[in-house]
Amino acid sequence: MSGVTLRNIVKRFGEVEVIHGVDLDIEHGEFCVFVGPSGCGKSTLLRMIAGLETTTDGQVEIGGDNVTHADAADRGVAMVFQTYALYPHMTVRENMGFGLKMTGHPKAEIKSKVDEAARILKLDPLMDRKPAALSGGQRQRVAIGRAIVRGPKVFLFDEPLSNLDAELRVEMRTEIARLHREIGATMIYVTHDQVEAMTMADKIVVLRAGHIEQVGAPMQLYEDPDNKFVAGFIGSPSMNFLKGQALKGAVNVAAFDASFPTAITLPEAGADITVGLRPELLTVTNDGSMTVELVEALGGVSYIHLRAATGETLIVEDRTKAAVKMGDRMGVTFDPARAYLFDAKTELRLR
Repeated sequence: MSGVTLRNIVKRFGEVEVIHGVDLDIEHGEFCVFVGPSGCGKSTLLRMIAGLETTTDGQVEIGGDNVTHADAADRGVAMVFQTYALYPHMTVRENMGFGLKMTGHPKAEIKSKVDEAARILKLDPLMDRKPAALSGGQRQRVAIGRAIVRGPKVFLFDEPLSNLDAELRVEMRTEIARLHREIGATMIYVTHDQVEAMTMADKIVVLRAGHIEQVGAPMQLYEDPDNKFVAGFIGSPSMNFLKGQALKGAVNVAAFDASFPTAITLPEAGADITVGLRPELLTVTNDGSMTVELVEALGGVSYIHLRAATGETLIVEDRTKAAVKMGDRMGVTFDPARAYLFDAKTELRLR
């Protein structure tokens, strides 16, 4: 078994604490994605699992073994970085087998493992080329192949697609997801791109400022966020947030100049709350006080950017191909039961 367990993990650089008591269980065979904004600590946490950063406090277990202070080479992990780090003078075959060669594996075993990795990644026609003759996506597949031949307990990916263009990113997302299904290994993947997280993960870990905000399956986080940060980070376009005020059994939204009823338990009347509305749950109407500021027409879907009289903005997803242009005056309707409410001070979800 190759699960990963983190218990009260702390990381300090001098007096500055950047990871604050993280607890996490990643099951054997799971595809777990660490996601969050730049500087949230996701890559630092990954490097602590890999043994590339020392752990200030707490315990790291891989496959049930305490590896907190073990060398990186003894942890049974393989890491794929943002940069491909291939040897330019070696062929694809030599790059993929180099690690095994340096650890004294027999030539026949190296060839067998390299050939199998090449089959999985569809690299067979490229084995005699050097990195300069490969595309960015092909180089990244070679880097992944180099990790596969080691037969690690856990694969670690640190933003491996950041250097690729949009089309190749989609292709490589598919390749990595297929690889996970085929070999069934535990994989931990770091990205700041929530679309990558939503499309690839069995489990998403949302991080902010060295803390875990929420852990769950992609659609669980999308449909049932614990706080405003998770609600805004998961989903594209992100959730709209508007200022609201608690009434008795209802919420007043100044941007709509209207109130709507709710069965959610609210703070005392007059308390400030934040109303969250997903773009796809909104519908535009031809009468209203909001101004169209931008229309993003993407073919089958359009994103209509509106500005309310209060100065607040929101995005509406529209699939009706309505004739909307900048400067139009419009309104918005939605199902009040599908609105998300958050405490304006703590940003925690009201339920």
